[in-house]
Amino acid sequence: MFNAFERAVAGRYLRARRGERFVSVIAGFSLVGIALGVATLIIVMSVMGGFKTDLLSRILGFNGHLGVYGAGQPLTEYDADAGKIRTVAGVVSAIPVVDGQVLLTDDRGNNTGGFVRGIRQADLASLHSVSDHIRAGSLANFKGPDAIAIGITLANRFGLTAGSKITLVSPQGAATAFGTIPRVRAYTVAAVFQVGMNEYDSGYVFLPLESAQIFFQQPGQATQIEVSVDDADNARAIGQSILQALSGTPVRVVDWQQTNNSFFAAVQVEQNVMFLILTLIILVAAFNVVSSLIMMVKDKTRDIAVLRTIGAGRGAVLRIFLMVGASIGVTGTAIGTLLGVLFCLNVERIQGWVEALTGRTVFDPTVYYLAHLPAKLNWHEVAQIIIMALALSLLATLYPSWRAARTDPVEALRNV
Repeated sequence: MFNAFERAVAGRYLRARRGERFVSVIAGFSLVGIALGVATLIIVMSVMGGFKTDLLSRILGFNGHLGVYGAGQPLTEYDADAGKIRTVAGVVSAIPVVDGQVLLTDDRGNNTGGFVRGIRQADLASLHSVSDHIRAGSLANFKGPDAIAIGITLANRFGLTAGSKITLVSPQGAATAFGTIPRVRAYTVAAVFQVGMNEYDSGYVFLPLESAQIFFQQPGQATQIEVSVDDADNARAIGQSILQALSGTPVRVVDWQQTNNSFFAAVQVEQNVMFLILTLIILVAAFNVVSSLIMMVKDKTRDIAVLRTIGAGRGAVLRIFLMVGASIGVTGTAIGTLLGVLFCLNVERIQGWVEALTGRTVFDPTVYYLAHLPAKLNWHEVAQIIIMALALSLLATLYPSWRAARTDPVEALRNV
């Protein structure tokens, strides 16, 4: 497509001589702008994609993909129902739980709102997001009428560890002649876990299933059956199969997309908006390519006229300046891609360096859902960014190159 002569001339124009530095500096800024735009877009999209993936995995690892609830009545035959659910194709586990809101307090007057989840010891051990991240105590002690497992943020806030006492206060108390008296019960911390999400580590506690049933006065009942499946994207179809397996039992099935729909929809919208906003950086750099090439064409008018008079056609001139602009775009895109990928592959190390230099936490878990800055490279997205940057750079070279090709050598030499 480009012959040796055209490549030689284009290469000469990319190397500035004395007196031509200004045009070269503008071209350099265009290259840097494209590189920064591509790198920023790759980094931001990777971090947002990693945030979404990490958040989804933690939420589903903690809560399951489906929830089976009683329709108009509590689940009393929850073990039998869970057994039927486990026979459905695609179901990995089905765990009966008892949920309820409480007030968490200690002997020193500390208190905070919390959420209690009653679960059997074996079922809690199967939740790897919890059982694989025990920071104090052991799930072997998660049994008996007064055992409890709490998150590490809650433990640090209250100054608790394994063996400490924490009190649960339920607003659903017993009715007496003096009014409703809330239920109060002290429990011994059997284990301290760290899920990695501040919401769970600071406000969720686990009780043995029987203890939760007694505390919430729901003997022989379960709030829901948490179901985990092998394919999160197929959860809704598996939910329909569960309804068929439990035909005759009044239940309703809610999948994770329905439960977290507004949250993940907001994340997706934010991801799309950030992509559009950051694309403007590359677009601005592409306009710089236009301006630098127009100035180069203006500066090289005499050279173009000489090339035309010695036999170079309009197509050759067009290709020379296309090559100059494309070289800026390709080089900038390559540098930006390299910087973006290297940053994403070393994001945790870079975060550690920044925190060590500034002495501050970059990703505060009390503000954000996660305790670290995730990054997941999506090579399909990276390819889209590269193609978009190259396309914008190429489009930016068309008008200046066409203008150079339309230069009249007679008029150009006459005005020298």
